[in-house]
Amino acid sequence: MSAMEVLLGGALTFVAGGLALGTLAALGLTRLLSAAVICGVSATDPMTFGAVIALLTLVAAVACLIPAARATRIDPIVALRAE
Repeated sequence: MSAMEVLLGGALTFVAGGLALGTLAALGLTRLLSAAVICGVSATDPMTFGAVIALLTLVAAVACLIPAARATRIDPIVALRAE
């Protein structure tokens, strides 16, 4: 397993946990939104939830990819000596 896979795997684990908690919270709060129907989309529309989860996962993966790529280019010995 490469260093990039390890870094991204660790970061995306936190993303998955946040998405799971956020989805549960959103589903729990749908009672408040049940009266607010936007363009015929219900508060618990599975397609909307799926699209939002996919979009947030993509954004988080790109946000994690940039620092992970930068971290893998640094020699570990040089980084340890700098501290």
